[in-house]
Amino acid sequence: MWNVKRPLQTQETWWWNEEVAEAVREKKIKYRKWKRENSKEAWMKYKKCRQSAKRVISLAKEKKQKECANDLNDPEHQNEIFQWQSRW
Repeated sequence: MWNVKRPLQTQETWWWNEEVAEAVREKKIKYRKWKRENSKEAWMKYKKCRQSAKRVISLAKEKKQKECANDLNDPEHQNEIFQWQSRW
């Protein structure tokens, strides 16, 4: 296999927002605390936070999908749709 060095590309997640970032940050903090303490209480807090983060991510994706669907009907965004399609 060839090891081709390419410039690092930053990929944007189309549904990421501040609310998602905060939920993921909180989940990571709870995970580290659970791993450090290794207690049942810390595990339950992490589990609850993980479920909450999943919910926040799901809602953010749903909201962004609805925005994109509304943009499909907007004549101003027709060129963007074709550019987006050519990237796939």
